[in-house]
Amino acid sequence: MKVVIFCHSLESCWNHGNAHFLRGIARELLRGGHAVAVHEPAEGWSRSNALADGGRHALARASDLVPGVALHRYEAAGPDLDAALDGADVVLAHEWNEPALIGALGTRRAAGGRFLLLFHDTHHRAVTAPEEIGRFDLDGYDAVLAFGEVLREVYRERGWGRRVFTWHEAADTALFRPLAREPERDLVFIGNFGDGERDAELRGFLMDPVAALGISARVHGVRWPEAARAELAARRIDYAGWLPNHRAPEAFARARVTVHVPRRPYAEALRGIPTIRMFEALACGIPLVSAPWDDAEGLFPEGSYLKVRDRDGMIAALAGVLRDRERAGHLARAGLAAVRARHTCAHRVAELQAIITSLRGEDRMSVPPAPVVEPSRIAAS
Repeated sequence: MKVVIFCHSLESCWNHGNAHFLRGIARELLRGGHAVAVHEPAEGWSRSNALADGGRHALARASDLVPGVALHRYEAAGPDLDAALDGADVVLAHEWNEPALIGALGTRRAAGGRFLLLFHDTHHRAVTAPEEIGRFDLDGYDAVLAFGEVLREVYRERGWGRRVFTWHEAADTALFRPLAREPERDLVFIGNFGDGERDAELRGFLMDPVAALGISARVHGVRWPEAARAELAARRIDYAGWLPNHRAPEAFARARVTVHVPRRPYAEALRGIPTIRMFEALACGIPLVSAPWDDAEGLFPEGSYLKVRDRDGMIAALAGVLRDRERAGHLARAGLAAVRARHTCAHRVAELQAIITSLRGEDRMSVPPAPVVEPSRIAAS
C-alpha cells in the first residue's frame, strides 16, 4: 500500500506537535511494509521558524528521523498533484493545509481518483474557530479522522464529512522510551506558552508550585513572551527555549517529575483529549502530575498519573512524588504500561488499517455516501 501524506511539516516540530504523531505513523507504516510519501511546503511557518531559532543544524537530524520516507517540498504554487497522487492507495490530508489544497484533493477523488482520501484533524479550532474549518471543502473525502470523540461529534453535528472516525494521537515509542540517566533536576516541563490559552494555568500549576517548594526546574518551549520568561526567572526556573522533539526523551530522563498543563480549550470544551505531550511523557517512564482535564474516554487507567484540582493540590502532589521514590517509581511504571498497552503509533496504524478496510468494504458493496446523521466510529483502543 502506498500512503501519501500532505501536512504542514514532517521535518519541523517548532510549535508543531502534529509532526510528532505523523512521524510515528509514517515509521509504523514503513515497518509494516508500506510505502510512505510526504508533501509539505518548502517555506512552511514551522520550518522557517525552526531555521531562524536554531539554524540548519537544528533540523539536520530531524530529516533522518524516519528513514525510508519520501519527503517532497513544494513551492508556493503548490504541489504537482499528478505526480504526488500517482500510485496512491490512501491519501491523508492534515488540517494544517491551505483550503485550496484540501479542496483540490477532494476534487481529484470525486473525479474518480483511485485512492481513499482522509482528512485528519488534530486541533481545537473546529470548536474555537469553526469558521476556519468551515472553509474546507470536504465533500470529496471518504472520511474524517478526528483526534477525540468530542471532536468527532462536532464534525457529525455540523455535517462536515460523510463519515467521521475517532483516531487519537499516540506516542512514537521508537523515540519516546525510558532512558537510564542520572537526574539533574527535580522537574522538567516541555511545552509552548499557549498563545493566551493557559497563562493562568501555567502560573498556578507550574510556576507557583515550583517556587513554593523551592525545587529545581527547567522549561522548554517556544513563544514564551518576555513577561512570562521574567516570571520564570523570578521563580528561579531555568528557561531553555526550543527543544527539538526527538531530544525530549533525554530531557525527561534527566528529571524526576513532569507536569501536564492542558490548554483551556482541551480542559473545557474538548473533553477527553489529552494532547500528544501526555502520551510522550508517560512513554518515557517519568512520573506525571496533571492539572485538571477530563479523561472522558477512559484512555488511561487509574494510577497512570496523578490528578490535581488546584495550585495547592499540585504543590502537595509534587512534594509527595519527590519525597517518596517508591511511589514515584510505581507511578512511572503504571504510566509507561498504559501507553504501551493502548497508545503507541503501532496501535494507531492498526486502527487506521481497520478504518481503511471498512471504507474499502463499503466501496466494494457500492454503498452510497452515508448521511451525516450517524457516521461510523472506530474507537481508539
